[in-house]
Amino acid sequence: MNPYVLTILLSSLGLGTVLTFASSHWLLAWMGLEINTLAIIPIMAQQHHPRAIEATTKYFLTQATAAAMILFASTTNAWLMGEWEIHQLSHPLATTTVMLALALKLGLAPVHFWLPEVLQGLELTTGLILSTWQKLAPFALMIQVTPTINSPLLVAIGLLSTLVGGWGGLNQTQLRKILAYSSIAHLGWMVLILQFAPSLTLLSLSLYIIMTSSAFLTLKTNNALTINTLATSWTKSPTLAALAALVLLSLGGLPPLSGFMPKWLILQELTKQGLPLSATLAAMTALLSLYFYLRLCYALTLTIYPNTLTATAPWRLNFTMITLPLSIITILALGLLPLTPAVTAMLT
Repeated sequence: MNPYVLTILLSSLGLGTVLTFASSHWLLAWMGLEINTLAIIPIMAQQHHPRAIEATTKYFLTQATAAAMILFASTTNAWLMGEWEIHQLSHPLATTTVMLALALKLGLAPVHFWLPEVLQGLELTTGLILSTWQKLAPFALMIQVTPTINSPLLVAIGLLSTLVGGWGGLNQTQLRKILAYSSIAHLGWMVLILQFAPSLTLLSLSLYIIMTSSAFLTLKTNNALTINTLATSWTKSPTLAALAALVLLSLGGLPPLSGFMPKWLILQELTKQGLPLSATLAAMTALLSLYFYLRLCYALTLTIYPNTLTATAPWRLNFTMITLPLSIITILALGLLPLTPAVTAMLT
């Protein structure tokens, strides 16, 4: 893609997100979401591959549907209640419709079916943008409308997303689909705690972005798209393979890694709010996710190549990729747990 065109598209991507962040009026927020969607579509379709075109079409249809639902809900609220402000969303029909529309934009269960298919058709860099940056604008709106949304609805969506995210990734061999289900599970944890402690949701979102960025950049560095290909990573870069296994365990939420911090604080807050059953169910669904992360770790670090796998052995060429961003993000993904007391002090 032409560098000038790519610069314009990435600038529009940033502009759409910032516009949604800064808006207090529903039409302005909707405009930001639309700019965001239209900016990423050419980036998704730049490969000119049938799978990429299919993924782009699916993404466009789902995002257009969600945007239309948001516009319908905000117009309904303005018609019935006379308010266009995001904070003044008060009619039950409008609040439920907006919640479902934002769930569709984010890929939360039960409207998550597009996310694994879309992510599977994309290049890893574009998949990284879709899994991280594209979640920010809808989450900003969701945090603003949470006080008016039915509490059991949020808990149900959160628990269902953690369950679907863990269950769906169990039988996958494609790494991008596994990361898509991982995204659904993490978003479920964030929605589960959203109404009780929005600051914990922001903390979880920040750490999710760090850990997912590290995972995607590691896969891009190793040029790995399936579990079979992942097994050849050890011969190319043993250090990176060992760190990648730790990043995957951090995504699973194991101590003493960074990913344990949000899960620990969320379970603690749910128990304080008198929801021990929800906390127990969330912790049990996290075990499902942990299983497929351990499966990836096994393929990455305990499977020695060559063996009976069907993947081709890559040449060990001179490495030209810039690894500084990957190094910084991996350090953050592994070593932030000791900062938990400082984080809890800031949150309280």
